[in-house]
Amino acid sequence: MSDYDVPAGIDVLRVFCGPDGRHGNALGVVRDGSDHPEPAARQELARRLGFSETVFVDDPERGHLDIYTPGLRLPFAGDLLVGAAWLLDLEVLEPAVGEVFARQDGEFSWITARPEWVPPRTLERYGSAAEVEALSAPPPGEGRLYAWAWEDEAAGRVRARGFPCRDERVIEDEATGAAALLLSNQLNRALNIRQGRGSQILTAPAPDGTVEIGGRVLLTTQG
Repeated sequence: MSDYDVPAGIDVLRVFCGPDGRHGNALGVVRDGSDHPEPAARQELARRLGFSETVFVDDPERGHLDIYTPGLRLPFAGDLLVGAAWLLDLEVLEPAVGEVFARQDGEFSWITARPEWVPPRTLERYGSAAEVEALSAPPPGEGRLYAWAWEDEAAGRVRARGFPCRDERVIEDEATGAAALLLSNQLNRALNIRQGRGSQILTAPAPDGTVEIGGRVLLTTQG
C-alpha cells in the first residue's frame, strides 16, 4: 500500500532519514489502538499496509505500544520506537519488552535499548562497502541477515544492508535499528551507519550494556 492509500487515523513516518531528508524506513502509527482492539485485526491491518512495522498506540500518554510486521507481532523494533518517541513526544515508551527511555537532541530522536531485546540475526562482515552495495538479493541462508563493511573504521562509519528474511512482503529493510544496536554492542563502539539507499543510523553503547540508537524522523502522511 502506498502512503497515499493509508486509511484515516494512521500516520506514516520515515525513520533514520539521511542528511538530505531522503530515504528512511517507512512505518505506520495507528494513533488510536482501540479502533483495532483484537490482535488478529491488528495483524491483518499490518499485513495490508505492508510497512516493515506498524505500531498501535494503546495509551498515548503512557506510551503503551503494540508492534507488528506484516507477518508477526514484535516485542521490540528500534526504528519504530525512535519514530514513536518523536511523534508522541514522550520520554518513556512501553512496548512489550518494558520501559524504553527516549530523548530528543536537535534533529535526532534517540532511544535506549538492550541487546537482549533484539531477536537474533547474522551480522556478516564484508571486505568493502562496494561488496555490500553489490548484493542484488539476500545471500543464501536462513534467518535475518545484516551485511556490513567499514567505510572508515577509524571514524566508526559503516555501510550496511538488512535482509529480514521473515516473509516475502519485505525483502530488504531500508533501515534496521535493531541490527544496528546489535552491531554497536558487538563492536563496543559508537557507529555512524549508512544503510539501504541512503538512510543514516547513529549508535552509542553505554557502560551499563545498553545502546542508544538515534536518527532523523519525518512525518510523510498524517492520518
